Amino acid sequence: MTADAVPPASAPGRLLAVLAAFDREHPALSLSDISRRAGLTLTTTHRLVGALTEWGALERDPGGVYHVGLRLWELAALAPRGPALRQIALPYLEDLYEATHENVQLAVRDGSEVVYTEWLSGRSAVGVRIQVGARWPLHATGVGLVLLAHGDSASQEAYCAGPLASFTPYTLTDAERLRRMLAEVRRTGVAVSSRQVTEDALSVAAPVRGPGGAVTAAVSVVVPQQDAQVAALIPAVRLAARGISRALGWQPAPDTADRTSE
Repeated sequence: MTADAVPPASAPGRLLAVLAAFDREHPALSLSDISRRAGLTLTTTHRLVGALTEWGALERDPGGVYHVGLRLWELAALAPRGPALRQIALPYLEDLYEATHENVQLAVRDGSEVVYTEWLSGRSAVGVRIQVGARWPLHATGVGLVLLAHGDSASQEAYCAGPLASFTPYTLTDAERLRRMLAEVRRTGVAVSSRQVTEDALSVAAPVRGPGGAVTAAVSVVVPQQDAQVAALIPAVRLAARGISRALGWQPAPDTADRTSE
């Protein structure tokens, strides 16, 4: 929390504020650090941290510093869009990696962001700024464009109308261009995102569908932008996405079976 944030009033809110004090930049915190970042008094923080540590949500090392505990990892493993999805998808992601030897990613949508649930590092030196658990705005990544394109029209319009963060001169920051891009993703079944996060990277992404046909995740391969063989990457990424979808229980209609294997 920021220094001027209002401390949470409810007991559940205070408990969640303690957990929210930890993030990728702050994986290990002292009691006073947690108190400051959660916006709580030291006494309240001490009581809540003690309860969370006893339950296993937090762990205290010999130096008195707290870390996220294994109990939370065990709970996260039950999430259908987290480790459970990863376990099903991993064989197909590994196949995609063996076919390309490039960075392979699996991601899901969380509001206006994409969250990466798996990442296999490739051999190239492309500047991928991704790791498991990382978040990026939907419009700036291939997987994000896929997930946004297959969302409902109201959420798409709200996203396009909002501020679009820029990371390179090539990032999609124009709402009309983004709308056209989303229409193209729906038409072709893939997203090609070039130099949007770093100027040396290009990604090709395809949708992963659940049992009912709704897009629940996206898979992508990220390669050096220079000399990227997009035409060769598209069928490989489609095949991986299709395999994961089938493993999740999706059964394509006869007319889509031919189109998705093109």
